[in-house]
Amino acid sequence: MSAVRPTTRQLIECVQAHADIHTDAISLAPIPTGKFNDSYYVLAGGEEYVLRIAPPHNDIYCFYEREMMRQEPAIHALLLEKTSVPVAKIYAFDDSMDIISREYLLMERLPGLAMSDLPHMDEDGILRQIGKALAETHALQSDMYGYIGDHHPMEPQTSWVDAFGIMWRKLVDDVVSVGFYDEEERGIMLSTLDRYIRLFDRSFPASLMHMDLWAQNILVDDDDNLTGLLDWDRALWGDPEIEFAVLDYCGIAKPPFWEGYGKERDDSPEASVRNFFYLLYEMQKYIVIRHGRDHDTYAAMDHKQEVMQIIRQIQQTA
Repeated sequence: MSAVRPTTRQLIECVQAHADIHTDAISLAPIPTGKFNDSYYVLAGGEEYVLRIAPPHNDIYCFYEREMMRQEPAIHALLLEKTSVPVAKIYAFDDSMDIISREYLLMERLPGLAMSDLPHMDEDGILRQIGKALAETHALQSDMYGYIGDHHPMEPQTSWVDAFGIMWRKLVDDVVSVGFYDEEERGIMLSTLDRYIRLFDRSFPASLMHMDLWAQNILVDDDDNLTGLLDWDRALWGDPEIEFAVLDYCGIAKPPFWEGYGKERDDSPEASVRNFFYLLYEMQKYIVIRHGRDHDTYAAMDHKQEVMQIIRQIQQTA
């Protein structure tokens, strides 16, 4: 979440730029769970919306985070057209910088509460629904791999092995840029992937993946129905195994999830090694986030130590 919020006047103007509603008929309330964007519940003319404001351009980012809101309208439209995955309609994306010097979205407010805010719920039933939703998402496929959205953080690739190699190097360099890898450590991170890169050279179509599915991005209603999957700005096209590593890290990939997903997970030795790298890809971003944006050097160092422990495990793998 950015340190300086837009003024109330600016927020109202953002809404009015895309809805012909008098100022007195608009009320706003901050959404406290946002970790990256500044987000607000909006009541305007009797209708409920969500207004999401991207962080300032001069914040510190992982390479794929810069202007990543740009890819959300197309992803939401695709999911709404091709799947039953519960995502919000996006009414407007504005990058004009006319009102505030940031991009913003005005979108539908979905019913329900974040899973993280529910003290009592049918967790198994919800996880099954999440599994089904992600199975539908992963069934959306492309012949290009990587971050291929309108934010354009990399050149799309025609193979996953090439895309993941680029992604890995860019993220390692992001950690270098915030001072948490020296050149020797950078070399270790790159050479360790080079040692196992052949395991990523497989033929499969690129699947659409959410890549940030945790309890705060999952909406559930009073009847334990899944009503929303939020924040698709980190979406990626590639190997679903990397999504599974994120789900492991976020505590979602439990047996009921797999029941809903409808496919067994590859538990081969090769997949286990890939999972190590995919888990590291998820974990390294927190070094950048904790130090560069949260200004918490100790937390960033804790994440680095965890990363180095896993790298040592990989290096000991036959």
